Amino acid sequence: MLTAGAVGAGVLAASALGTSTAWAAAPAAERRIRDPFTLGVASGEPHPDSVVLWTRLAPDPLAADGLGGMPDRPAPVLWQVAEDERFRRIVRVGVELARPSSGHAVHVEVGGLRPGREYFYRFRAGLELSPVGRTRTAPGRGQRVNRFRFAFTSCQNYPDGYYTAHAHLAEEDLDLVAFLGDYIYEGPAQGTLGRGHVPAGETWSLAEYRIRHAQYKTDTDLQASHAAHPWMAVFDDHEVENNWAGDDSDPDTDPEEFLRRRARAFQAYYEHMPLRRAQRPHGPDVQMFRRMQFGDLMDFHLLDTRQYRDDQVEDVDRTDPSRSLLGARQRGWLLDNLAGRTARWNVLAQQVFFSQRDFASGSATDFSNDAWDNYFAEREAVRDHFTAAGTSNPVIITGDVHANYVNDVKADFDDPASATVATELVGTSISSGGDGSEQGPNDPIQLAENPHIKFLNRNRGYVRNTVTPSEWTAENRVVDYVSRPGAPVRTRARWVVENGRPGAQPA
Repeated sequence: MLTAGAVGAGVLAASALGTSTAWAAAPAAERRIRDPFTLGVASGEPHPDSVVLWTRLAPDPLAADGLGGMPDRPAPVLWQVAEDERFRRIVRVGVELARPSSGHAVHVEVGGLRPGREYFYRFRAGLELSPVGRTRTAPGRGQRVNRFRFAFTSCQNYPDGYYTAHAHLAEEDLDLVAFLGDYIYEGPAQGTLGRGHVPAGETWSLAEYRIRHAQYKTDTDLQASHAAHPWMAVFDDHEVENNWAGDDSDPDTDPEEFLRRRARAFQAYYEHMPLRRAQRPHGPDVQMFRRMQFGDLMDFHLLDTRQYRDDQVEDVDRTDPSRSLLGARQRGWLLDNLAGRTARWNVLAQQVFFSQRDFASGSATDFSNDAWDNYFAEREAVRDHFTAAGTSNPVIITGDVHANYVNDVKADFDDPASATVATELVGTSISSGGDGSEQGPNDPIQLAENPHIKFLNRNRGYVRNTVTPSEWTAENRVVDYVSRPGAPVRTRARWVVENGRPGAQPA
C-alpha cells in the first residue's frame, strides 16, 4: 500500500530531480505553477518491458475554458521511475512537454523495464512534486505465471454516490484493474448529495468534456485507485452519449454533427486516461480493441462494442444475420486471436451483457436492445467459435448494468440442458444507481426466465479475481451504501471456475 511517507520522501528527494539538465533549462515562468497535480497520477497498459504513466497539469481543474488554469503554452514535466517508493533506486527518468492542445495531459510510455516487477513513479512541474504512484509490468510473454490478481468494475456516475469502492480497491493486493466503461456520464444530473455535475448541462464541447473528466478525477478515492494499480480501460456509451451506436446518436441527431461530438469526447477521454499512443484518437475514430497478454496464464481481449455496431432495433428484428455489434474487422481480429495460440485463460473484457436475458415472464419475450441480445446472430457465432476453435477457458467480464451477475454461457440459451461453453462474470457499478440493494422487484422474473443466470445482486462495488493455472476465483466485493462516505467492504459471494470446466460454482 502507498503511504504518506512515500510522498514525503519524494519531497526530500527533490534535489535529485533538480540535477536533470533538461529540467534546469525549463523557463522560470513554468516553475511558478502552484499545485498543478490536482487530478492525481495514473499508470496503465502494462507490457513486460513498459508501462504508461499519466498526469495532467490542472491547478484550476474546473476552469470554464477547459484548460485547467494552465497558461496557453507548453510546460515541461519531469518524470521518474524507481524500484522503491523512497526513490533511492531510480531506473528511468525523462521530460515530457504538457501541451495546451492536449489539455496539458502527459502520457509517458516508459520502456526498458523488467517483466513482472513493481515500480514507483512521480512527476515534477516547476517546483511542485506529484503524489507517488505504484505500477507493475506484465510478466514476460510465454512466461509461466502461477497467480494473477485483478479486479474489474465500471459505471461511476458522480452525482449518484461516493466512490468508496475505489477507496477499498486501492487497498487490494492486485496486479491490474480493468475498467469496463462509463468512466464519466455526459448528462446534466445534479443528484441530491452535493456532487452535481459540472458543467450543469450536458457535455457537448471539448471544454465541457474536459471539465467533466476533471471533475471526476478530483475525487480522492478515484485518485487513490489509479495511483495504487495499473489500469486497462475501455469506454462504453456515456463517455460520449447515452446508447450511441456507430455514427448514430440517441436521440437521433445529424450524423456529421454527432461524429464531431464523438471526436471531442474521444479526445477528452484519451487526455484523461493512461492509454498508449496506439489508442490516441484520430478525429471521431480510435483504435480501442486490443490484446493484452500476461505470461502463459491470461490473455485479455479488450473489445469496443460501440464504435462499429449497427443501430439498436426492436426485438422482432434482432435475429437479422447481418447485424453486428463488433464490426467485420474487430470480429475477424477476435476470432483469429481465439483460434490461435492462447494463454490458459482467455478473457473477453467488454461492456454490455453477453448472455441471453429475457425480462418477460411466460411465453412472451423482452430483451435489452443495447446488449448482445440485440445482435443475436453475431453473439451466437462468437459463442460457437469458443467450441469450434477449442479456445482455452473462455471467460467474459462485463460492466454496464449496475449489478453483479454470474452466468453460464450455454450452447443453446433456450435449452438449459445444453452444454455450458463459457463463463460470464458481470460486475456491478462503483456508484451508478445509488445505494443499491440485494435485488430489485423484477429480478425474480429474470432468474426464473433465465436459468443460466446463477447469481444476481445489486449492491455497489467490484469483482476481485485470483487466477491460477488450475482455477479462477471471483469474489463480489460490495459496499452497502454510497449516499454517504465510509461504507465498509465485504465479500458478498465467491465463485470458482475450474480449468477445463466452463461455468462458475459457488466457493
